[in-house]
Amino acid sequence: MDTTHYIDMCVRPDEDFPASQLMGALVIRLHRALVAHGAGDIGVSFPEHNAQRLGNRLRLHGSQQALAALMAQDWLKGMRDHLDLSPASPVPTHARHRQVKRVQTQSSPERLRRRLMKRHNLTEAQAAERIPDTAAQLAALPSVWVRSSSTGQAFRLFIQHGPLSEEPISGATGAFNAYGLSQGASVPWF
Repeated sequence: MDTTHYIDMCVRPDEDFPASQLMGALVIRLHRALVAHGAGDIGVSFPEHNAQRLGNRLRLHGSQQALAALMAQDWLKGMRDHLDLSPASPVPTHARHRQVKRVQTQSSPERLRRRLMKRHNLTEAQAAERIPDTAAQLAALPSVWVRSSSTGQAFRLFIQHGPLSEEPISGATGAFNAYGLSQGASVPWF
């Protein structure tokens, strides 16, 4: 992947909205913009993340042309007052690399019950007996609530930053998904 440039988007402190809520809104808007962009050539990272939160900075990674095409869309309308944006800049030569990917869990017992009812022709009570509310699994990773453009479903998007690497890991063409995450390609880390 051609991740030679980056843009930093920093959520500003706001009295009315917590930073996590603004980051969630930013990720949802980015998702919609990446779906419209459609190329799979833009990745994301969260340089200020820790074990519990993504932090206040979202970094876009891509070629100068891909970033320019994305930013030419009007996807930040209504968010600009809450953000500090950097211009597209070349990645520093000393940058290391890491994968940033989605981790999925079985976090919705309701969804699992519906699936069980459909597959095994069970009643709601029978499914609830087999899959109690305590069956929910949550990852010990930072996350953000999002809504899928394709299904309309709201879900928690758990994001894992992999180990650092000296060399980039190439993914296939279109290696980044509609959230800017990848199971294969890495992004620069600095």
